[in-house]
Amino acid sequence: MDDEPVRLLGDAALERSAVVANRAMNRERRLAGYGRELGIDVLGEIRERLARRDRVCWVDLCCGEGRALTEVALRLADEGLDARADLVGVDLVGHFAPAPPAVRLVTASVTAWEPGRPVDLVTCVHGLHYVGDKLGALARIASWLAPDGLAVASFDPGSVRLAGGAPAGRRLTAALRAAGLEYVSRRRRVVCRGRRDLDPPYRYLGADDRAGPNYTGQPAVDSYYEPRR
Repeated sequence: MDDEPVRLLGDAALERSAVVANRAMNRERRLAGYGRELGIDVLGEIRERLARRDRVCWVDLCCGEGRALTEVALRLADEGLDARADLVGVDLVGHFAPAPPAVRLVTASVTAWEPGRPVDLVTCVHGLHYVGDKLGALARIASWLAPDGLAVASFDPGSVRLAGGAPAGRRLTAALRAAGLEYVSRRRRVVCRGRRDLDPPYRYLGADDRAGPNYTGQPAVDSYYEPRR
């Protein structure tokens, strides 16, 4: 079985996969989990930006049921600030909990959705584990940011593999850092501060939804690439 060839899926087939479309991991997660997983105070980031400008946009990718967005909306409403915040949740599955008017919940793939405006804050808790072109998703996220925007996402370099199956490893994390991103290896998260145009040195080949559990203990998706140069 170890010699069985890897079956690489394109985006459409991957999004129909039971590993991706029916994932249950943390769909009900609350706002407190964002500090633990991403190391940021989402509400504090929004408040700090609202002190400097009229409107702020937070996009939460792979948002699950959207409960964290609702928590932020209600806290901002208590402070009279909710009308100045655009709170957007994007999730492929689309099984959302009821949300207040300040929250917009979108059923879409992170590989195709666009915010349509510069974004102040982007978060993605464990969502990239289920995306095929992870590096393409990171490039898209970085391109959405406002000049002083912030993006933080869970990211496992071990799930990015070369055509022969070997992990991209240190060359990948070195390329991310060379592009101006931060990779926090102990916490397995990637951070982008300010809008950037990323050009990853890899071409996406497809994804394997039979990769098995990753460091979270949940089944995930390995993404395959070949070097561009």
